[in-house]
Amino acid sequence: MANEPRRAEQVGTAAAMGALAGAALGAGRGRKGTALGALAGAVGLGAVEAVARARQKPNEIPAIWARIAASGAVAAPLGWVAGRLGAGPMLTSVAAGSAAGAMGLRPQKVAFGPLVGAATGLALRNRGDNRGNAAVAAATAVVAYRTLAALIFRDPQVSLLAERVAAEDLPFVVPLEAHGRYVGTGYVARLAEVLGGTYTKEAPDVGIVASIDELAGPDFDPADVDPLVREFYEHTTRFALDIVPEWRLWVRPGYLLYQNLVAKPLGQASVPMNQREAQRGVVGRIDTITQEGKDAPTLRGWIRSYSDNDEPIYVGVYTTYRHEGRGYVSVGFPLPQASFTATLAPYARPGGGLVLTSKSDLDQPGHYLTFIDAESQELTAAAVHGFAERLDVYVQDGELRAEHAFSVFGLPFLVLHYTMERK
Repeated sequence: MANEPRRAEQVGTAAAMGALAGAALGAGRGRKGTALGALAGAVGLGAVEAVARARQKPNEIPAIWARIAASGAVAAPLGWVAGRLGAGPMLTSVAAGSAAGAMGLRPQKVAFGPLVGAATGLALRNRGDNRGNAAVAAATAVVAYRTLAALIFRDPQVSLLAERVAAEDLPFVVPLEAHGRYVGTGYVARLAEVLGGTYTKEAPDVGIVASIDELAGPDFDPADVDPLVREFYEHTTRFALDIVPEWRLWVRPGYLLYQNLVAKPLGQASVPMNQREAQRGVVGRIDTITQEGKDAPTLRGWIRSYSDNDEPIYVGVYTTYRHEGRGYVSVGFPLPQASFTATLAPYARPGGGLVLTSKSDLDQPGHYLTFIDAESQELTAAAVHGFAERLDVYVQDGELRAEHAFSVFGLPFLVLHYTMERK
């Protein structure tokens, strides 16, 4: 019974979305058509949401057919606006298909979206009123794309792991959110005000982990690590890092949009686009929080920013934990009321190096997007499949180096090359 008010709110929201979509789809038929469309949309999408929520099992996202209907409802009024601005069905449907494909992230889906949009536009190009057709074109393109994508790409991109659970139930998640719309380089200072404890900016002679020994396990013996690699992890602030980003060409246009529309306004996860950006100068510091009664920092935030204006590159909270005889590194990237966590398993690298990777047959490593309830602090977490990263830190010719490689569904898209030297 406790979920009834929440379910009623969800159905009400869906009905409102349906009414707006129905009005947009009926706009080309005059006031009566608009009113009837709004009524039909409200009843239809509200009923879809009610049935989907009633059938939804614990720790399960709503059924795909309900999500497809909702995405079509979102697209319809946007298409109507495009029509009012003069866009025809073809342009609108291609744009809608492209946007839906881009949100799929998988490169194959990104390419598939415009194709579905173009096919939809061809099918609808000869239909009467331009405004009504634009709404129909947008909704149809999105519904067609999502339906076909669900049939073709069977493996899930995101799966719900847990809904409204305590933080201790998800040890592989770093449950630290941003208490505002902007993360930025002052995040740890603001977090200290929330959590309490002693805040230290630019803590001297500390590392992103307290000790590599915490990562010991069947696949990693800390005794085999080169002393320079150990020093980097345990005393990171002793080193200056030079970074050379290597982006694959296919991902650059999308990343450029993401960087300017999302990352920079958010103050989080804005990796340099090219060597020219990196040459502005990149500086790093570790801010710490030490709780009362503790001798060592209990929270370490590694903050990277540009040296000329302190514009944030990323803010990561580094933690370690043990599970079933193995140590893991979890890096939390705070987001507004949420956190994106990369949990990495350690492996030995020939020559005394250390590999941290999210690709593993173990159940802990991976990437997790977590919503954190502002009042109860309960977590709702989803696993982000397909995204993978691998960090190699090693010594070559007496120099400390690192390569941080990222891929999506097996396709590499970024490698960050690091050279580390003592300050």
